[in-house]
Amino acid sequence: MSVASRSATNQNIFQKMGDLRFEQTISHQCGVTMNDSVEARAIAEFMGKKPKVTVTYQPALIRIDGEGKLIFKMDEISDILGKDMTAEIFEVNTSTHYGRMVRIDDNTVTLFGNMDEVFEYIE
Repeated sequence: MSVASRSATNQNIFQKMGDLRFEQTISHQCGVTMNDSVEARAIAEFMGKKPKVTVTYQPALIRIDGEGKLIFKMDEISDILGKDMTAEIFEVNTSTHYGRMVRIDDNTVTLFGNMDEVFEYIE
């Protein structure tokens, strides 16, 4: 995918400092940042088709942001990659994340932006 076509289909979440407005609100956003790679591009393209997901391409990074929660299914990711993706490999490939990351089971890694939803998974 060319840079021009990526720009047309994805929003850039980054703003200039002068354009930022600071509010005392909770955003309920969550996301991951991955080093730009073949795997990260495939995951980003797949996740970018989901509602309330924004993908931002930077020169060396790809950021995937979501509203409420992001659900990463390892079997779905494996299908698009054409090779096995495990939760452990996925977590290693994410250079950073925000929100609460919970490994639901061996197939599902979920990021929660709404911390109230996390309590169901924490003992």
